[in-house]
Amino acid sequence: MSLETEQINELHWLMEMLHTIDVGLVVLDRQYKIQIWNGFMENHSGLLPREVKDKELFSLFDEIPKDWFKRKAESVFLLKNKAFTIWEQRPYLFKFQNYRPITGSADYMYQNTTFIPLMSSTGLVTHLCLLIYDVTDNAINKQELEKLNGELGVLSQTDGLTKLFNRSHWEVCLQAEFKRWTRSQSPSSLVILDIDHFKNVNDTYGHTVGDDVIRHLAGLIRLHGRETDISGRYGGEEFVVLLADTPIENALIFAERLRKEVAQSIVKHNDIDLTYTISLGIAEINPSIKTYEEWIEHADTALYRSKETGRNKVSLQAKI
Repeated sequence: MSLETEQINELHWLMEMLHTIDVGLVVLDRQYKIQIWNGFMENHSGLLPREVKDKELFSLFDEIPKDWFKRKAESVFLLKNKAFTIWEQRPYLFKFQNYRPITGSADYMYQNTTFIPLMSSTGLVTHLCLLIYDVTDNAINKQELEKLNGELGVLSQTDGLTKLFNRSHWEVCLQAEFKRWTRSQSPSSLVILDIDHFKNVNDTYGHTVGDDVIRHLAGLIRLHGRETDISGRYGGEEFVVLLADTPIENALIFAERLRKEVAQSIVKHNDIDLTYTISLGIAEINPSIKTYEEWIEHADTALYRSKETGRNKVSLQAKI
């Protein structure tokens, strides 16, 4: 076999390989006209190589931002260095449909693209090669993982029964609010509340009904709270509500409104209609309170006073 025949065969094999690889390959000249268009691009665009040959890229694919692409490409032409774009920066360069069954939830193919300068024998960059990689599987997996991590993050802060914040999270919020108060001296109040005679509910009707009562109260707390309030479960049938930027007088209005709403409500479980009441204690942060734990103790003492003096009432912290 002659040298010329071998070279022709090698060129044929190379072109066959470039045409069949599972990567998009596009070569553009300095006027951004398409010179090479491989099988990957043909299959996903539906355009044959002869249909795109010598056509300007932007006239065929208007989804490609012309100014952005030219800035990217000109740096490659001038600096003779590769450039890259990844799906996190731009989901795709070519708006191809996603045909991968594993990642059927994606509407379009996510792509990473490499820009490669192609030099002539004189050392001038005359053409630009684009390699387009289908990274849809990786993109969807990463998005699902981030979503799952976000959901796990929420779960780690949330009480399973009430869907309010759990104790570890609201204590962190309370610490942060205490530190903020030391700088701003802006009034903030802490409300602690407890279901009256809750043990009797469990003993009489069972823990399933008791859980319904706890969930019912959590729903009313969410209903009456503001978006900025931090509501959480202290433990058992006890709850806390942190009212930031709220003096004790306004906290009392919130607490009384909640107390009355609870007293007028009925919890239904199968053929059981159950009423219940709550007792509440309120403490406003002040200079005599040195730690967030002391703040909790002040509110807890006020709650205990409500319990001692008849329940179904709101008590305020002792005046300084």
